[in-house]
Amino acid sequence: MSRRRTDPLDPRARQLLRSLIARHIRDGEPVGSQTLARHAGLDVSAATIRNILSDLEEVGLLSAPHASAGRVPTARGCRVFVGSLLQLSPLADSEFERLRDRLDTGGGTQELLGSASELVSAMTRFVGVVSVPGREQFAFRQIDFVPIDARRVMAIVVFADNEVQNRIVHTRRACDAAELERVANYLNSRFAGQPLPAIRATLTRELRSARSEMEELLRDATDIAGQAMAPGGEDIVVAGQARLLGVQDLADLDRLRDLFEAFAEKRGILQLLEQTAKAPGVRVFFGEETGVAPLAGMSLVTAPYGTDGRVLGVLGVIGPARMAYDRVIPVVQATADVLGAALKPEPASPLSADRDSPDRRER
Repeated sequence: MSRRRTDPLDPRARQLLRSLIARHIRDGEPVGSQTLARHAGLDVSAATIRNILSDLEEVGLLSAPHASAGRVPTARGCRVFVGSLLQLSPLADSEFERLRDRLDTGGGTQELLGSASELVSAMTRFVGVVSVPGREQFAFRQIDFVPIDARRVMAIVVFADNEVQNRIVHTRRACDAAELERVANYLNSRFAGQPLPAIRATLTRELRSARSEMEELLRDATDIAGQAMAPGGEDIVVAGQARLLGVQDLADLDRLRDLFEAFAEKRGILQLLEQTAKAPGVRVFFGEETGVAPLAGMSLVTAPYGTDGRVLGVLGVIGPARMAYDRVIPVVQATADVLGAALKPEPASPLSADRDSPDRRER
């Protein structure tokens, strides 16, 4: 008859795992049974603790870097710790208010994202990352055109979040200033307040059914607006990379170089953030779970941000796996909440909503 195996995560094992990981995060060293016997708060012998730790190692929650130097948590062990053993408290009201006051809301969206990335980096002492919302997430407000030469035009597009983008447009034929003004007036009067995908769809649909007197204007508007309002390349804002230079666990220069290259290249981190955009709440990725090779031994803590029920992007922190999750997770969630609130459009004045131009509107 086979011996019935004890559940490796019974209450005693959970307490030992919690104590071991908390102490490893604090000290950065493998934790032994004698240390746990003194500090885990359990009335059991060191021998019993060794047996429990052996069970936890066997199921992949702990590993022993050396034969007799104690144990450290694996990525799976950290996952159990964060998912079910960690006690979290939301940020205190005073800290939340201070965070909101420190977020720079004076500029456009790009400046706001940069401020949020730097703020979450400063509060955690790790790297802050924020994915940039696609322009199709924001309503179009106004467009103007500046001729460059016979078939090139500078399109100046203003969005409802006060962001301004300049794009070079190649026209299918030479357009003079009067024709460009006519196209701009049509787009501004017809589509202000609508998102870009809806504008492109309407222009395409109306062009197909246009009468001859409107066809040329619609053809020009569709041609020019299609380029001026095309989706831009996705991006992320990264802040605080230099803070990793002071992290004890990242003393290897080759590893730091690989990390900095990943921050500069951005693509792998951006794809990882995009995976989390539709998942509510905070998510934590450990090491190889990220799928980004330079992040081995690191952790990524993320939370989506948005407004009016729409997710606009993801905010996160990248740091060593040995981070104080009980502090970092509430900071990431609170910063995402504050960022989303800052991106909420201000209600328009009933007297000026339709006619005030962006440069005359008082903010």
